[in-house]
Amino acid sequence: MGVLKKLIAYPLSIIYYACFGIILLIFHPLQWMSLKLGGYRMHEIMVNYMNLFLIKSLHILGTKISFRNKFNLPTDRPLIIVSNHQSLNDIPTISWYLRKFHPKFVAKKELEKGIPSVSFNLRNGGSVLIDRTSPKQALTLLKKLGQLIEKKTFSAVIFPEGTRSRDGHPKKFSENGLKMLVKFAPSSVIVPITINNSWEFLQYGGFPMKVGVHLSFDVHEPIETNSLKFTELFEKVEQTIKNAVVL
Repeated sequence: MGVLKKLIAYPLSIIYYACFGIILLIFHPLQWMSLKLGGYRMHEIMVNYMNLFLIKSLHILGTKISFRNKFNLPTDRPLIIVSNHQSLNDIPTISWYLRKFHPKFVAKKELEKGIPSVSFNLRNGGSVLIDRTSPKQALTLLKKLGQLIEKKTFSAVIFPEGTRSRDGHPKKFSENGLKMLVKFAPSSVIVPITINNSWEFLQYGGFPMKVGVHLSFDVHEPIETNSLKFTELFEKVEQTIKNAVVL
């Protein structure tokens, strides 16, 4: 059965990658036009539709997506969404399902150019692009993002591992990014999320993509940022996320 699934994965992966590329190419000029003609709000709507199409394209691979959230997250306060990170598919899924909270991402600077639609959105949608070789630049941008979500009651999404887990095992969390966001968005609520099985898409190295993956997201109980000292808060967030990882 495993061999048959892998054989089927080859043509399905070709179709998936073609659809993925076409979606990015189509939405790149649409994003540009919506930003120029309708400003931030119209651009955000266009990005939401792009994320929806990207998620739907995963069904080509027989992907099942479960996004479980039993909490009534506030819309009148900024959110700091903290999650483990397993593949690029984490980003459009979080963006779509939490779209009403205006999620802005902490991303690596390497994504600033070269990727249609994605790079444009990161540059123009309110996210920050961190240069991991320049701590000073990173802290300045994290401060800016914290101030933005505090003022606009948006949400910031941060992956404290810093890079994707290739096998599902969570990496050590870094506290610096979360610490800056908490400091400059003092009225925020932290929302821990655990992602499972996203790494399986790249189990064969990216081609073919694995078929039949059950991609799951579990939203945990929100945590008040001022409810604990930061060291205790950080440990609680990290353990909440990691304890729900299924290996």
